[in-house]
Amino acid sequence: MPIWTRPLTLEHITATNRDTAGQSLGIEFTEIGDDYLCGRMPVDARTVQPRGILHGGASVLLAETLGSIGANYCLRGEHQAAVGLEINANHIRSVASGWVTGTARPIHIGGSTQVWEIRIENEEGKLTCISRITMAVITLPTAAK
Repeated sequence: MPIWTRPLTLEHITATNRDTAGQSLGIEFTEIGDDYLCGRMPVDARTVQPRGILHGGASVLLAETLGSIGANYCLRGEHQAAVGLEINANHIRSVASGWVTGTARPIHIGGSTQVWEIRIENEEGKLTCISRITMAVITLPTAAK
């Protein structure tokens, strides 16, 4: 059974992420499952550090992008938003070229917080980064009136 409470398509996610940091780094959304969201990011001049390997901050940006999108499509209330409260990442393996793919899955979907795990893998399917993001579920100011 899908966890999504709002209509979710790859085309809609791509459209709403135009002119964002994610688009600047080349993030592409690739798959939506019943309980997960996938996206990929190139390992190129936009995403590497001076030594020529994937920058840890770029991995975190991919993780936060996927986790935030997932969280906002699981909200129960009409006038709610999910915003980042905390994120951590463990960088397991370096990547010097190609693409990395992130898969975001919820660990906890609550009324006031959500926790998502994002696994980032290289093109061989090897884990390069594991991240966890905690999202705060807030009521939008316009709905509080």
